[in-house]
Amino acid sequence: MLGLKLPTDPRWVNIAEKNIEEILIDHAYCEQKAASTAISLIVSFPEYEELVIKMTDLAQEEMSHFKMVHDLMRSRGIKMGRDRKDLYVVELMTFFPKGGSRTDQLIHRLLYAALIEARSCERFRLLSDQLKDKSLKKFYRKLMISEANHYTMFLKLARQFGNESKVNKKWQDLLEFEAKIMKRLSQHESIHG
Repeated sequence: MLGLKLPTDPRWVNIAEKNIEEILIDHAYCEQKAASTAISLIVSFPEYEELVIKMTDLAQEEMSHFKMVHDLMRSRGIKMGRDRKDLYVVELMTFFPKGGSRTDQLIHRLLYAALIEARSCERFRLLSDQLKDKSLKKFYRKLMISEANHYTMFLKLARQFGNESKVNKKWQDLLEFEAKIMKRLSQHESIHG
């Protein structure tokens, strides 16, 4: 369903489980950044009314997810700490050239967001299937469903606002690029890396 070219190595769950505190901290920051991305799209492309409506709802949902993760962390005595760079996202964002038309810029940002949500969905599925902690399994199962909806929404918007065949080609090229990133980063205790 997600179209990812390189599935996460199942051993990543072992790394995550041994470093669940780091995973939860990273996850909290991912939710904040997702809300920020939605707001940034509203600010950058206010002329796209459907985008503004969907991103307003998404920003609220992502902040509610942040609250859920933060509440879970607090219940376990885990503090946020300082944010760290998400190497996965930093590398991913180098794929499309800077500049271009406003439409190209919008399409590229939507495709990046779709892929980040797809990878998150895949990782949450692994956590919900394989973690030993039953409450965390249930927690990640619920969030996995939301991530899948976000992935499909971003991809649908990209296809709607751009030429569908060109968008599909860009999407496939981005998926190939992302697979190369995953080969290098799949050994880290983070949601994407």
